[in-house]
Amino acid sequence: MKIYSFKQTTGKSIEKFNSQNVTIHPLLKPDESFQIGYFYLEAESVLGMHPAMCDQLLMITSGSGWVRIEGEEKIMVEPGMAVYWQAGEMHEFGSDKGMTAIVAEGSRLDPDRFLHLNT
Repeated sequence: MKIYSFKQTTGKSIEKFNSQNVTIHPLLKPDESFQIGYFYLEAESVLGMHPAMCDQLLMITSGSGWVRIEGEEKIMVEPGMAVYWQAGEMHEFGSDKGMTAIVAEGSRLDPDRFLHLNT
């Protein structure tokens, strides 16, 4: 047995795209184009507007925050919600009070297969 840590203190700070107070900790990154990471968004954080490099699924695990695509208003998110962006889609997200989330990134994501749309 091996026990690993994915604490915020050992993650990578994101500063691109005018981002503030965001840390990601890669959890799984195979050689093919796919990775799973864990985001830590502190209070008053933002991961600035940028294009999705591939399909992305952001799954909120604690706290609360907001997401938006270019030209649209912010949409509030909370634990149990997942947000999907297609490759190339301009997007950003952040939190006023703090939030954590798992992100899956890859070319073969198909959230419609397993998740229910939140209408």
